[in-house]
Formats: sequence, C-alpha cells, structure tokens
Amino acid sequence: MDARFSKEDEAFRREIAGWLEQNLSGEFEVVRGRGGPGDEHELFEERHAWERRLGEAGWIGIGWPAEVGGRDLSLSQQVVFYEEYARAGGPGRVGHIGEGLLAPTVIHYGSEQQKKRFLPGVRSGDEIWCQGYSEPNAGSDLANVQTRAEQVADEWVISGQKVWTSGAATSDWCFMLARTDPDAPKHRGLSFLLVPMRQPGIDVRPIVQITGDSEFSEVFFNEAKTAAENVVGAPGDGWQVAMGTLAFERGASTLGQQMLFQNELDQVIDAAKANGKAADPVIRQRIAQAWMGLRIQRYNALRTLSQSHGAELSREAMITKIYWANWHRNLGKLAMDVLGPQAEIVSGASYQLSSLQRMYLFTRSDTIYGGSNEIQRNIIAERALGLPREPR
Repeated sequence: MDARFSKEDEAFRREIAGWLEQNLSGEFEVVRGRGGPGDEHELFEERHAWERRLGEAGWIGIGWPAEVGGRDLSLSQQVVFYEEYARAGGPGRVGHIGEGLLAPTVIHYGSEQQKKRFLPGVRSGDEIWCQGYSEPNAGSDLANVQTRAEQVADEWVISGQKVWTSGAATSDWCFMLARTDPDAPKHRGLSFLLVPMRQPGIDVRPIVQITGDSEFSEVFFNEAKTAAENVVGAPGDGWQVAMGTLAFERGASTLGQQMLFQNELDQVIDAAKANGKAADPVIRQRIAQAWMGLRIQRYNALRTLSQSHGAELSREAMITKIYWANWHRNLGKLAMDVLGPQAEIVSGASYQLSSLQRMYLFTRSDTIYGGSNEIQRNIIAERALGLPREPR
C-alpha cells in the first residue's frame, strides 16, 4: 500500500472530518474524547446513542462488502476514516467488538441466515457484542478452553466460566469458544457459538481494575442456552474460526488506535513544555524515540494491510501486537517521568485520575491481554520464522 493518499482520499478525509466536527457537538459534545483506555466504563448510554448515530449515517461497516450492507470502501479510505475519527476525539466505540471482530467473522465463515440475522444489528449500532475466549486456565493457552456446550434438541446448553470479558455487563450477545467434543484433541473439539447475554443462567461479575473501573468481568454460564443454528462454521471447527477472528483484529482500525496513541503522545509533549521537562535532554530523547516508534507502527500497519489475505496474517503482522504493547507501556512510563511528583497526586475531590494517570495504569496490562509478550514471541518464532515449537 502506498503510504500517500490520493486526491479522492483527501476529499474523503475532508468529508469525514467535517461530519465529525458537526456531529461531535450539541448532545454528543459530552462524549468527545471519552471511553478510551481506563475510561471505558464512562458514559455508556451516551456513547451507545453515538453508536446509533454512526449507524444512521452509514459509518459502521464501512469496509464490509456492499452485498451485506457495508459501504465497501477502499482500504485507504478505511484508514482515513479511523485516523480522522481518532483525530476528532471520537469516543471509544461501544460497538467495536461487534463491528471489528464478530461481523468480519460472520461475513467470512457464517451462513447466509447468520449474516441476515446478526449484521444489521451491528450496522445500526443497536446490538452490542462481547468476546468469550479467556478462562481461568485458558488465557494465552486458548485451546485449553473448558467451558462445555452440549446440543440438546434444537439448542446448545452451555456451562462454564469466562474471564476478562470486556464489556460483558453491557452486551446483548457474546461470541465464544466452547468445548463441544470432550473426546477430540483440544484444538479440534471446540465450536464458535453466538450466545444471547440477557437470559437466566448467565451471571456477570465485574472485576475492579487498578484504574478503579470495571471494564471487564467474569462471566459464569450455568446451563445457558443458544439456538442450535448459532454456531459459526461446523461444530468442532471453532479453533479455525477463532484464529480468523484474531486476524481480523489487525484490520484498518489499528490506524485509529495509533492516532489515539498520537493524541496521548501530544498530551505528554504538552505537559513537558508546560513544566519545563522539555529542556531535559534525556526526556527530549525519549520523546523523540516515542515519536519515531509511532511512525514505525504506522508504516508497518500500512504494509501489513496491503499484504493481508482475509483471515490469514502475514509474517509482518505477527510483530504488531508485541511492538505496540511495549511502545505504549513505555509511553506510560514516559508520561509519569514527565509529570514528576505530580504523577502521584490527584487534583482533589472527587479524586479522579487525570487522563495521563489513567493511561499509565492501563498500559501495565498492554503486554498481557490479547496474547502476552511471551506468547507473541512464540508466535513470531514458530509461525513467522519456522523455528521448532517450544517444548511442552
């Protein structure tokens, strides 16, 4: 992909920037810049209303094929949208798991019936999704999932526990991995199920984070049910489908994430200028390194996207997560060093953390969630470099 944008792309950039400026005002002024890392629990109803506004204007599913209701925008235009959204201070998307993970999975692996049932609710912003992958003994070792699902007549009956489920308390649906064949090898006995969250048999217990909020939860399933047709792909093919979902996570929205990182870096630079730390040669060097690291992320993301093939990751894509996780963690450290003693002080009642303090605390988790650094190194070694598998 050419890192430069065409005249048509730049015209589209002006269109979306103008729309965002007009709409992130009035009733939606309150959500501007909210819902980011460490702030995901705030203003949910207001941000859900914003999600519906995006849906009404056709800004959800911009990269989906037109035949399933998407806008089928080019890759460069998708990049432009996500960059301008972050630049304008668009709020954290309550529907991002549905749009970015569930929808591409259903489009790629789902039946026509599933596309007709589930895509419209995501596209309108009405139905909110969460992801049920991790369990107490199946985090980075995802294939060790122990949640069971048994087909009884025309339903799947599900029992087990999920953990670190982002947005579970406010979601309408969950896509999850469950073990449907306990006698099969662990990678082959899994199925990818779509489960309604608002039913008896599901208990959501929020987990309080170091930031003080509860963005994710434990979820207990006690004979919860979903219709037999709500399995994506064939029963037993869940591992393949789940790996496809993780590949879709490396889509064009990563450029929006990087623009959010740019916003955070700008805050750090502003703080350094305000308190004089910008004159410290070591701080100046670290800021410059952060700036360069962010540019490397951008160019690698553009290269990766231009080489993507549906649900398969290129070799270059396999370094993405470990790179940005370490970069963001180091940005949090830099922010605290720039603030100095002020980093340990809140401004008074009601003792709310500043955005940089929240960012620092949240970044401590970056190298753990979504596949820990240790797992990312194994992926790079085994899948990208073809080295022997780690001894089990």
